[in-house]
Amino acid sequence: MGISRRFFLGATTAGLTTTVVGSELFTRTNVQAQSSEISGNSSVDVVVIGAGISGLITARELEKQGYTTTILEARPRIGGRCVRQQTIQDWWLDLGGQWMGKTHHLFKSLAQELGIETFDSYYEGKSVLIWNGTKIASPVASDWFNSFLYINYDDIPAPVNDREAALKLHREFQQLVQTVDPERPWLSPQARNLDTQTIESWMRNRTDSELAHHIFKWYSRVGGSGGFEPGDSSILHLAQTQKASPQEETPEQWLLYGAAGQMPQLLANQIKGMIRTSAAAQAVIREGESYQVKASDGTTHNCRSIVVALPPPLRSRIIFEPALPPQASGLFQRSPMGSMYKVFAVYPTAWWREQGFNGMGQGNLPTLELTADSSPPSGKPGVLASFVAGDRAVNFAFQSPRERRQAVLADLVTYWGEQAGQPTDYIEINWGEEPWTTGGFTSYMTPGAWTSFGSAWREPVGRIVWAGTESSPRWAGYYEGAIQSGIDAAKTVNSMLS
Repeated sequence: MGISRRFFLGATTAGLTTTVVGSELFTRTNVQAQSSEISGNSSVDVVVIGAGISGLITARELEKQGYTTTILEARPRIGGRCVRQQTIQDWWLDLGGQWMGKTHHLFKSLAQELGIETFDSYYEGKSVLIWNGTKIASPVASDWFNSFLYINYDDIPAPVNDREAALKLHREFQQLVQTVDPERPWLSPQARNLDTQTIESWMRNRTDSELAHHIFKWYSRVGGSGGFEPGDSSILHLAQTQKASPQEETPEQWLLYGAAGQMPQLLANQIKGMIRTSAAAQAVIREGESYQVKASDGTTHNCRSIVVALPPPLRSRIIFEPALPPQASGLFQRSPMGSMYKVFAVYPTAWWREQGFNGMGQGNLPTLELTADSSPPSGKPGVLASFVAGDRAVNFAFQSPRERRQAVLADLVTYWGEQAGQPTDYIEINWGEEPWTTGGFTSYMTPGAWTSFGSAWREPVGRIVWAGTESSPRWAGYYEGAIQSGIDAAKTVNSMLS
């Protein structure tokens, strides 16, 4: 059903005590049409495919420049990977991205413009590291380069030679990062050699220290790139992600009152053009200097230019006539989404704060490699966010909801004690089950993809322009990258049409 630009994100069920799985969540009646002022076909300057943050920003920017727009969205809701759900005490949780970093200037500016207040992530007190069954508590280190995932090396319960190997390997990687061109990584020194080495082979060729290897497993599974294993991607790709989105710039510095998931509706309120949901773009047909887009709701939309604001794997679902250049289609095929569960355990209060802890837990446990405090400054409610990533997420999906919950709570108890095993609310989402996302946090490049197909990464095809957070040369995979790519796409379209 097509609806015009006014609809609510209504995933507002409070006080859930049962598991919420991705596909179940998105089939609920949680989107309501306020009006349907415009329906049917359209003829506009630009059709934007995808109503995530990037697509909404693109349309808003284009309209500021005087262009008319139509947005087509496959889901029955707007927002893409930006979606929220209410929990106990009227607190909102982001089921997708939630953090804003120190250098996320566009995101911070947008939050201020939309009237959304921010608050600092809670890093006071001690974090926890568990390594091979030994648990230590340590303050968060301020120096990313010279710490083990923000833990002082002197505090790590591992032999001195392991700690030295981990620090040495991480420093070597950081030196490699500085040689990579974040916008054109295929032109970096020794790019082909680096792109045909997996992260796994690169690290194991240098040391047999599992402590050192854990840093790169963390980078791959949960450290910004997210959702894949070290054997799935190249060391060039990992270096590019850290050059474009450096962990030392603290990308998890702030959170938003009311959650980031409120932003799609606030942006949609500013867009004059039609936004059609449940209207997946099925075909893009070029007709001379114009384009025609056929949507799954039976509508047809004529335009002068198209912005495809989708992750690369989803672009392959659209039939393009004439066909895209093989460089572009090859890139899409080699950019799978990561595998990721996001899990929340919610308690009446953030009781760990009273015990001197900050909720940041890391380690080589069976299920959870990372936990983070996502509670409000008051600590009411107490929220621990955690992730199941990579191969673990794939295997996790084969377990029953009860087994998954037991596995998550068992690790939370190991990190934080028996109290962690009794949450008032437990919520999980498997982004791999969401059919119009198919994974998270973001996509990644398979070995060899950057140097064989990378030149098509951001290159328009005719007047078809690529957007979405994966298309940003800065902070790809984050909201900052989504906003940047939307702004960049609008500028590109303007240069074509003006």
